Amino acid sequence: MKLITYPDVEMMIIDLANVLAGELNNVLFHADRVTLALPGGTTPGPLYDDLCATPLPWDRVRVLPTDERLVAPDHPRSNEGMIRSRLLTGAAAAAQVVGLCPGADGIEGVSNRIGAALPIDILVLGMGADMHIASLFPGAPELEAALGPDAPPVMQVTAPGQPEPRITLTAPVLRGAMSTHILITGADKRAALDRAVELDDPRLAPVCAVLKTATVHWAE
Repeated sequence: MKLITYPDVEMMIIDLANVLAGELNNVLFHADRVTLALPGGTTPGPLYDDLCATPLPWDRVRVLPTDERLVAPDHPRSNEGMIRSRLLTGAAAAAQVVGLCPGADGIEGVSNRIGAALPIDILVLGMGADMHIASLFPGAPELEAALGPDAPPVMQVTAPGQPEPRITLTAPVLRGAMSTHILITGADKRAALDRAVELDDPRLAPVCAVLKTATVHWAE
C-alpha cells in the first residue's frame, strides 16, 4: 500500500484529478478504449466535478460504477445517477456508462456487459468506516463468495443495515485493475485503514482485497 496524505480535502481532490487525467491519457495513447470504475457516495463528487473538465477523447472512455443500489438511475441514492450528474457533463457526456442495474436480461446480462468492458484500467474506490469497499461489506452473507477467485464479475449482495439490496463488482474484478486509488477523508476512515492493515483479512476488512496494490489518498 502506498499512502499519500494531504493538508486538506481540496488539495487531495485537485491532485487526484490530475493523476487520473494522466493515467487516462496514458492508457488511451496505447489503446482504443479505457475502462474507468468509480464509486458513488458524497466524497468523490468534487473529484468528478474537476475530472469532467479534463480534455480527453471521452467517447473512448467506459465508466463503470463499482457498485449500485437496486434503484432506478434517477433515484437520489443511485450511484450511476450521481456519476452521470457530476462527471458526465460537457465534453465528458460522450463517455459510455456501463450500468449495473439489471434489465430484462437479469444479473447474467449485467455480468456479460461488465465482462465485455474488463479489465478495469483505472479503479477509484471509497472505503467505509467499517472497511467495506464497493458493496463488499463485512458480515454480508455473500461476502465469502464475492471474494473467491471464481466469483462472477458482479453479484447481488445484502448490505447489512442498508435499505436496498445491491449489485457489486466482485473482488477478482477489483483486484484485476491496472491502477487502484482509494479516496478517504476524516480521522475515522484513517483509523479504519490502520485497523484493516492490522487485520490483513478481506473477510473481516474487505478493503484488504485490494490494499496491497492500491494508492490511498487521505485528508483530514
